[in-house]
Amino acid sequence: MRLSPKMKKALNDQIALESGASNTYLAMASWAEVTGYHGAANYFYAQSDEERTHMLKIVHYVNNLGVQAQIPAVKSPQGSYKSLEASFKTALKNEQNVTKAIHKMVEIAQKEKDHATYTFLEWFVDEQMQEETKFEDILQKFDLIGRDKLAITEIDRQLGSMASSNEDTQQ
Repeated sequence: MRLSPKMKKALNDQIALESGASNTYLAMASWAEVTGYHGAANYFYAQSDEERTHMLKIVHYVNNLGVQAQIPAVKSPQGSYKSLEASFKTALKNEQNVTKAIHKMVEIAQKEKDHATYTFLEWFVDEQMQEETKFEDILQKFDLIGRDKLAITEIDRQLGSMASSNEDTQQ
C-alpha cells in the first residue's frame, strides 16, 4: 500500500504534534514537581509517556508502509503556569487541537479511500475522546471541590492516584 503525498504529510504532521504534546506534558510535570504538586507531576509525566507512545505508533505505521517517518525538531513548550487549574486548561486545549488534527486525517483517509489508514486512525479517534473527557473531568474537580489550598491539595492527591492507577493498567 502506498500513502498519498497528502496523507504522508498529515501523518508526519501528527508525529510532530504528538511529539510536541509529549514535551508539553513533560514541561508541565517539571513545573508541577518544582511547585510542589507531586500528584500532578506524576500525572503529567505519565501523560508525556502516553503521547510519546502515540507518536511512536504513527512512526511505526508510516515506516511499515515503506515510507520513512519524519522526526521533527520540537519547540520549547511553555514552562510555567499561573495555577494548577491553568495547566489543566492548557492541557485540555492541547488535546482538543490533537483531536481536530486526527479528525482531519480521518477525512483525508475517507476522501482518498485509504481504508488501512482509516482503520489505523479509528483507535486515535477513540483515544482522543477519552483524553478530552479525562481532562474535562479533572477541570470539573476545581468547580466541585474548590480552588482553596485544601481543595488543590485534594485534587493533587487524586491526580497522584490517577497516575498510579494508569501505570498499573499499562503494565
